[in-house]
Amino acid sequence: MKIGAVFPQLEIGADPNVVRDWATTVENAGYSHALAYDHVLGADPANRPGWTGYTDKSLFHEVFVLFGYLAAITTELELVTGVLVLPQRQTALVAKQAAEVDVLSGGRLRLGVGIGWNKVEYDALGVPFEKRGARLTQQVELLRRLWADPVISYDGTFDRVSEAGLNPLPGREIPIWFGGSADAVLRRTGRIGDGWMPQSPPDENARQQIAMMREAAETAGRDPQSIGIEARLTLAAVPEQDRQAFVDGWRQLGATHISVNTMNLGLSRPEEHAAVLAEVLPKLT
Repeated sequence: MKIGAVFPQLEIGADPNVVRDWATTVENAGYSHALAYDHVLGADPANRPGWTGYTDKSLFHEVFVLFGYLAAITTELELVTGVLVLPQRQTALVAKQAAEVDVLSGGRLRLGVGIGWNKVEYDALGVPFEKRGARLTQQVELLRRLWADPVISYDGTFDRVSEAGLNPLPGREIPIWFGGSADAVLRRTGRIGDGWMPQSPPDENARQQIAMMREAAETAGRDPQSIGIEARLTLAAVPEQDRQAFVDGWRQLGATHISVNTMNLGLSRPEEHAAVLAEVLPKLT
């Protein structure tokens, strides 16, 4: 099972030198990949009673720009979105940005996608919030077409391309993984996904979710074992004495990857995130 590190978006700040040092420390420590969250806008909660999500004070680096930067300062670290809110973005532009990151990184991008929850972002970006699930499925089809062929035509419900294509092409089909725990996500992953990204413990519910995903894969004529699973170990939520059991539990369920999240540990300086990651990895392998 490959072990990666969650980029500490909310606590690392905007100093490019700190971001660079985090990435090089993580790579040198032996982590296989870096996973970054995605949000474009944060809502001001002042006039939104009961708001519980990220706010305008939540710092998020834009994932494709961040990965372009990380591609230049790392050599082996896989770059993973976990997850990109795909339906709120233009499909052709995502295809272009993903292809560019994959080319510049030497084929190190893995695209985790999801439908998101923040209607404020959807409204600001001019995309209907209510149709995000249906749009995502069609977007995946179009992304793969755009990455595969120099020129395509596509006439879908949400996107249309007329005799056009990307250049440069990535030279491969960039892996697309799905985040989320709804039944629709599990079935979609089984039908068309390269992997699934749960954020839950390795319990009986997770076992049943994996079974549903694999059943959908078999129904679609796919090999269920070809679909990866990336769990997430949030150190602040799992006591130190239970962390190895958490990792082993996911390994027994068939997880191929796990990422380690250092946010919410009360770390006072950004560089402490990299230090904690370097310290904890040998205890989990």
